[in-house]
Amino acid sequence: MPLRFRFAQALLAIVIGCTALAAVGLTAPADAPFSIVVRPVFVSLGVDVDVKVWSMHLHFAWSALPPAAASTKAAGTEF
Repeated sequence: MPLRFRFAQALLAIVIGCTALAAVGLTAPADAPFSIVVRPVFVSLGVDVDVKVWSMHLHFAWSALPPAAASTKAAGTEF
């Protein structure tokens, strides 16, 4: 078999495995050993994703709006 064909098979297997893990995690109850929770955040037009694998928790947050800057003035320009 050519190397390109084996690479395509491996990539397809990884995509199928990730899809299966996401489907199982999204449909699992909150107290299950593996779960994925996606919460919308309407204030910042974003999403919070929590992934729980046994005792380890991973958190990912994404927002469509950039974080607000503390000040628009450069330091040392006040007279």
